[in-house]
Amino acid sequence: MIETSAAYQTIKLWLIDGTGLGKDALHIYAGLAVFLTVRGLWRWRRPGLAAWIATLLVACAAEWVDLQGEALRGRLAPDAAHWHDIWNTMFWPTILSMIDGWRRRKTSGENAERRLEQA
Repeated sequence: MIETSAAYQTIKLWLIDGTGLGKDALHIYAGLAVFLTVRGLWRWRRPGLAAWIATLLVACAAEWVDLQGEALRGRLAPDAAHWHDIWNTMFWPTILSMIDGWRRRKTSGENAERRLEQA
């Protein structure tokens, strides 16, 4: 576990230094990247929901690794800081999933009306 946490922290610091972005911005971009990747690759039903769930799992796993690393170093951040990170990661994927669901319902309703008109 120590190696995983150390590698994760090294990657985070490398991304922060390399991009010039803050931790909050990295959470937002990471969430969007996971969401859009899964959304683009998922070929079964409800790709928006699958992408949202995948993003949530990645966000929770990342925070769990953060917690483990903090515990090993004896410097636990307050719970609110971890929830803030999950919130940042999940905000835009949640909005995009809601839009996706709304568009699906609207499209399926229009298709049903067309079928009735053709009958």
